[in-house]
Amino acid sequence: MNKAFYTGASGLRAYQNSINIVGHNITNSATTGYKVTVPEFRELIYTNMDANKNREVAENDKIKEGHGVRLSNDDMIFTQGSFHNTGYLLDFAIAGDGLFAVQNYDGDVEYTRNGSFDISIEGANAFLVTAEGEYVLDSNYQRIPLEREPNSNILNVDNVKNRLGVFTFDNPNGLIRIDGGSFLPSENSGAPQVADPSVYDIHQNTLERSNVELSQEMANLIVSQRAYSFAARVVTTADEVEQLVNSLRG
Repeated sequence: MNKAFYTGASGLRAYQNSINIVGHNITNSATTGYKVTVPEFRELIYTNMDANKNREVAENDKIKEGHGVRLSNDDMIFTQGSFHNTGYLLDFAIAGDGLFAVQNYDGDVEYTRNGSFDISIEGANAFLVTAEGEYVLDSNYQRIPLEREPNSNILNVDNVKNRLGVFTFDNPNGLIRIDGGSFLPSENSGAPQVADPSVYDIHQNTLERSNVELSQEMANLIVSQRAYSFAARVVTTADEVEQLVNSLRG
């Protein structure tokens, strides 16, 4: 099979992944605290063609033949999303660096910028939880209990803001995304650290929108779709050429 076929096939794989990434960004454009993923591409290895084999040529002047493209990175971009006021006392947004910590149903700790919280009533106790019912944690990785007003069943939520744990990472772009708005640490991100209060502020009655720019994502989608179409045409043409060559041999 000729090299053009494999070059086109590499483009199909790379740009299909790109379309998937862009589609995921668009799907999560309304997800609170979502961070956009940006695909990056690199050319595959080059080889020197034989056009200059009968004379010595400087390395930079040699004619090189490429072997396609690959998706090299799909990095998250942790720029600040815009804020919107919800008027709900248990909605929080982090201005600056940092993520909230939550305990999932398996008992593991995840990190998120989504501060849409709620209350879980468990018998005589009440705890701060996410909208999915996972426990929100303080800076010591402890659940946050909510106390009742004296001689009342009304829960006191006035001091919740100051009890929220906020954590930072040396490289937040290295976090592992596990769903639209939750992350796990990795070797690239470094270990979580309790955030210095000077690097963030918490806004109450507020949520952080995703940092997806729909106009940019739609443009990226068009580019990726066209590149995919071109790669598909290369594969088709290479296959047609191969069939023609085989027919001539016959």
